Amino acid sequence: MKGEADIGRPAFDAIALAPADNVATLLRAVPEGAVLRIRRGAAVVEIAAAEPIAMGHKIALGPIAAGAPVLKYGIPIGEARVAIAAGTHVHVHNLQSRRARRPSG
Repeated sequence: MKGEADIGRPAFDAIALAPADNVATLLRAVPEGAVLRIRRGAAVVEIAAAEPIAMGHKIALGPIAAGAPVLKYGIPIGEARVAIAAGTHVHVHNLQSRRARRPSG
């Protein structure tokens, strides 16, 4: 039986579309420190948000080294501009797209 604290809480807070993904997309805005349930394939894993992250944005599922590929949908969507810690917001400030390049300078 679910506890009172679980009533109204969704089965998961974010989703990784492929088991190899190293980021997941948030289904709601989350505050720093929130422990999130993330659907990753058939499994549900937990991770704490290292900072507030907006709904629809990505969260790192584990550490991602600078220059390493960022995987979403099972394919690289870009590379880490800097080292990204687990639970951190992944967006244009720390992700370099493989499709569009920022102008240098």
